[in-house]
Amino acid sequence: MTRAPNMPAPIEEEWPAVCLVRPQMGENIGAVARVMLNFGLTGLRLVAPRDPWPNVKAQNVAVGADRVLTAARVEWRLEDALADATLVVAATARPRGMEKPVWGPREAADKLRAAMAAGERPVVMFGPEAAGLESNEVARAEAILTLPVNPGFASLNLAQAVAVFAFAMADARQATSVPAWFHEGDGPPATHEELENLFAHVEAELDHGRFYHPPDKAPLMKRNLRAIFLRARLTQQETQTLRGVIKALTIGRGGRKKDDA
Repeated sequence: MTRAPNMPAPIEEEWPAVCLVRPQMGENIGAVARVMLNFGLTGLRLVAPRDPWPNVKAQNVAVGADRVLTAARVEWRLEDALADATLVVAATARPRGMEKPVWGPREAADKLRAAMAAGERPVVMFGPEAAGLESNEVARAEAILTLPVNPGFASLNLAQAVAVFAFAMADARQATSVPAWFHEGDGPPATHEELENLFAHVEAELDHGRFYHPPDKAPLMKRNLRAIFLRARLTQQETQTLRGVIKALTIGRGGRKKDDA
């Protein structure tokens, strides 16, 4: 279809990507795709959708946003959906006691816009309709997105929550200046795949050294350690250096050999 001379060019941006974790209803996925395209976002990721995919109900509700659904990336593990991201934000009503920055919609939009201008690839996670994101999923994020809802009636439909965020992104896009981004490391930022490899390396060595005591505290201890590294905003080179440091410190310890690390 040819655009009329006075019609503005469409705004369609792959980043920030919207990641729906364990979405339960095809209709909600279709509604999310529609509202994303309304506000110029096209990068959609689905993690372990409950209903079969592709989904006719999602396509029916998406109306003209079929291309968002067609291009949607479907993964069965959250770590795969976040692998190429350099910045992850978790949309949740409860910070859950984690030491993470908490951003409102416009603050998040400004920061993500600044991050993208600096070459980052941000992903915003939204949890399933019934219960939202789990603590171990929120732990993967560098920051938390909260919406200023009525505390007496805070429950939002999944598509409504995405709509609030997508509108904030569209509104921030109207600003003439881009805020400064807090990451100023030398070299490209580490992807979440690289960070996950670092976390797995650290956790394996700490487990070998019996660091997690008592054992029932291990999940919380692991989340706290991850938070430390996420706050550091490591570059790819820094991640590689840390893995080299860990390897050097553990070679020969307790019978471990160089090839085991």
